[in-house]
This record gives sequence, C-alpha cells and structure tokens, in this order.
Amino acid sequence: MLNIPVIRWGQEYESLETEEVLHFYTGESIASVSQANGGIIQRDMREAHKAREILRQFSIDQILEMIKKAADLYVNGTLPFGDGTQSPADFIVQQSASTGLPEHMVELNMTKNAFVLNNMNQILDALTRGLDLNILSNGWGVEDRGVPISYQPQSPVLGAVLPSNSPGVHTLWLPVIPLQLGLVLKPGPQEPWTPYRMYAAYSEAGIPKEVWSLYPGGAEAGAAVLSACDRAMIFGGTATVEQYKGNHRVQAHGPGFSKILLFDDVVDDWEQYIDLIAESIYINSGRGCINCSGVWASRHTEEIAQALSERLGPIEAKPPEDPEAGLAAFTVPGIATAVWGMIEEDLKEDGVTHSTADYGDRLVERELCAYLRPTIVHCESPDNAIALKEYMFPFSTVVKCPQDQMLSKIGPTLVCSGITTNESIIQQLSDATHIDRLNIGAMPTTKLNWLQPHEGSIIDFLFRSRAYQVADQA
Repeated sequence: MLNIPVIRWGQEYESLETEEVLHFYTGESIASVSQANGGIIQRDMREAHKAREILRQFSIDQILEMIKKAADLYVNGTLPFGDGTQSPADFIVQQSASTGLPEHMVELNMTKNAFVLNNMNQILDALTRGLDLNILSNGWGVEDRGVPISYQPQSPVLGAVLPSNSPGVHTLWLPVIPLQLGLVLKPGPQEPWTPYRMYAAYSEAGIPKEVWSLYPGGAEAGAAVLSACDRAMIFGGTATVEQYKGNHRVQAHGPGFSKILLFDDVVDDWEQYIDLIAESIYINSGRGCINCSGVWASRHTEEIAQALSERLGPIEAKPPEDPEAGLAAFTVPGIATAVWGMIEEDLKEDGVTHSTADYGDRLVERELCAYLRPTIVHCESPDNAIALKEYMFPFSTVVKCPQDQMLSKIGPTLVCSGITTNESIIQQLSDATHIDRLNIGAMPTTKLNWLQPHEGSIIDFLFRSRAYQVADQA
C-alpha cells in the first residue's frame, strides 16, 4: 500500500490524519493519503508569490520543452510516488480501482492528457489567439502596429478543487505552469493519481517542485484553497455553480447539459444521426460535461428514443479489467441508489416514458459499489421536469419540442450540436448566449478541438488586459 503525503511547495508532509483510498470492487486499501487542513493551506499561501518568480527564471519556450519531456514520462515512465514508485500499468489499475472507470477508459484519458502536453505550444497559441507569449511573461510588449499592450497576471498561482469522477478535467489546469504560474491543487478523494503523477513527471522533466502544492483533504481543505488563491476553479453540481456565480475569483465548472438539436430540415432523416447521438451519450461512460444529456426535435422523437434504447439499453455492467466494459461504477455508497430514486420519481409525470424499460433493471447493485445502465427517457414536452436533467452515467432525454421554441427552452448548454442547413437557424444558434461551444452540423457533442476551449478561457481568467504606455525615451 502506498503512503501519499501532502505536497507543500515541493516538500513532502506526512499528516497525522490520513484517509484510505479503497478498491471499489474488492474493498482492499490501495493507498493511505495524508490530509491537509485549512490552517496549513492558509499559512503556505503566504509563499505563493515565489511560484511565479521561480518559473520566470525560465523562458516559456524552455518550459514548453520540459513539458514535452513530462508528457513522455507521464505515459511511459516509472515515477516516484509517495513512499514508492508507480509504473504506467500501476497508474491505470490504481485509478480504475478507486474511481470505478474501466481500465481502458483510464488509458484513453491518459492519452488525452499526454496529447495536451505534447501540443501545449499550439494550444497556448490558440488560447491566446496568437499572442507573443513573451508578453505574458514580461507583462507587456509591442504589437506589430507599434502599440504597447499589457497582460497582467491576476494571481501567481491557480488553485483548483478537483473532482473524483472524471479524470479528463485535468486538461483544464495543464496549461498553467507553461504560463509561469504555480499550481495549488486539492485532489478528488478517489482520484489523487493524475495530479500526483503529473507532479512527478513535471519534476523529473526539470520543472522545479517548488511551484506545486497538493492538498488532499476534506471540505475544509477545498474551502481554504478557494479562499486563499486569487484565482481558483472548482467542479461540482448546479448548487456549486450557483454558489460562486458572480465571484470573479472562482471559475465554477458544473453540469454541461450538452444537447443535440435536430431541426426540421433534417429530422425526417433522423436514422442517419443515431450513431453519433448514441456516441455522444455513451462514450466515457457518460461522465463528462460534454456528454449529450438531451436530444431535441419537433417530430420522430418516439422513434429516436426507441432506436437509442435498442443500441444502449442492452449494455451490461462488466468488471473494470474487461476491455469491453463501457460503464463506470458508482464507488460512493448510496449515490447510485439515490440517483435512480430521483429518476423514478420524475418518470411518474404524465408525458414521460422510460424507453429503456424493456431492457432490464437500470440499477445494478454489487456488494461494494453500484452501476446505472444506460437510460433513455422520452418527454412529450420540454416542460416535463426531467427534460433538463443530467446525471453522471449514460443518460439522455429525447424531448419533443417545436422548432421555433427550442432555443428558448433548452436552457444553459455547454456544448450544442445543431444539426441543420438552415442559414437563419444557424445564425440564431450563433447568436444564442446560453450556448458555450457550438457545433454546426452532424458532430458528436464529445468531439473536441483542443485548439478551442470548450468552457471559458483560462487566459481571460488568469490575465487582465490593460492599457499600457511607454514614454518615447524608454
């Protein structure tokens, strides 16, 4: 069993208080993790300014070269980990064992993270819209047209309270160190693996350990990270997002409520889109905010729901090492049962039909965990309560809604795939401020272009553009 310490600006700290990370299927202990408290975090943040000072000893180009080395070490290296070491195979088994993700999905997320690291220079070029990165490093520079410009960092570090359910979210904080800002991370209770492995890979690649802090812990630790850092992000449900709404210091990432809209000019050909809709719902066990949770059309909705049920309904829960396993387990006791209870309550409403009901029970309970099998629900109206719900497994509603009401009824939407060739509707989609990432045409909601952020811009969040003038003699 591994003993995983708190990391305080690169220094290991073993706490008297520890929490065990357990294997979701067998119950055996995988690791003992030291717990940080709020007092330690608040005290350590007095030294946060040093992180940027340390990183500015290197050019951004030098850091990007080290990041590429870190990518190879992350994927292929046997790295220091707590009081032991961790091979890539160890990482895959350990992350699967604690998060409930099938092992091949862990490997896929590992590949995504490595892609971001290997292509960090292009990603930063895209995120900054081609800005000379030396301007971010120096704080100012001169455009080609001879006008001084300035970008001022709003914090020497980024804090992040990370979840346990979706390892893919780590791509959001990976660009931070190349921007010469430190990282203050509170890992998810079941997913310490990615932050600690990244820390080890970055350190082995030559990036100073002193720009990292890792604070496993409970709610107190998360609150301390958010309050002590001038820029921080948190992941959670709708209540979490609402709590930080309007707080410019905290970027809250919640449910995506991502959707596919089939408009009237294409809906009669709905059968040719079923595969991409099913992929959007099911891939990565439906755990991502970019997974589709709603399919909207004005007609053929019953047939669409039935066709999706035929594809997804028969899928069974399989052990995590099975290469065909497509469902992640719910590892926290009682969560899956509670989620299914909420769905069952909504299914009682008139106009709501459980389309996957003929394919067996959706809730599958094991001794130490539970699964929820893919669930498709048909709604006769967008006013049905379940029409705008989202859950952390392959779940989607199919909603019957007149075309002219769709954009006013769909609500906040992280990713929208609007399938249409109608230029007027495309313009309406482009103008819709409640849609973040917009796909025009037949594209899964889960198809990302890494050169475009799908949830806010980390550059706009971390840096402030300001007026800057320099006297001629300077």
